[in-house]
Amino acid sequence: MENQDIRKELIVSAIENGTVIDHIPAGVVFRVMRILNLEAAKTQVTVGFNLESRKYGKKGIIKVSNKFFENKEINKIALVAPTATLIVIKDYKVTEKRQVALPDEIFGLVKCVNPNCITNHQQVPTRFSVINKEDLKLQCYYCEKITAKNNIDII
Repeated sequence: MENQDIRKELIVSAIENGTVIDHIPAGVVFRVMRILNLEAAKTQVTVGFNLESRKYGKKGIIKVSNKFFENKEINKIALVAPTATLIVIKDYKVTEKRQVALPDEIFGLVKCVNPNCITNHQQVPTRFSVINKEDLKLQCYYCEKITAKNNIDII
């Protein structure tokens, strides 16, 4: 007997208020979770990864109830998931939808790779210029050392 009513999609409940982070590269979904400390969230968090995406092939999505991200957190997302889209939900309606974007300067988010940098020895907050937004390269304001995308250590 053949069943014509085979369900091919799983419906995930909508959130009343909160934020959806969509179009996350599939390989960095859990890194985004870690840098935003969502493992410790007290509200509902829904995570999907390796989902089909016409634009990216595979993608991830994170839905966080009752959480609206601050600029510092959005900049962290942009560092590891530059293709991500933030969707703000209020009363079950989309009130804002925007692409994350790296600022020209990053303050206090990334550790300098230079072990001799003053930021690694004194209570000096890190500061970087974003010198390449496509291939993500950061230059330390203090020691001028360049940190490439694969060496970025978010603090």
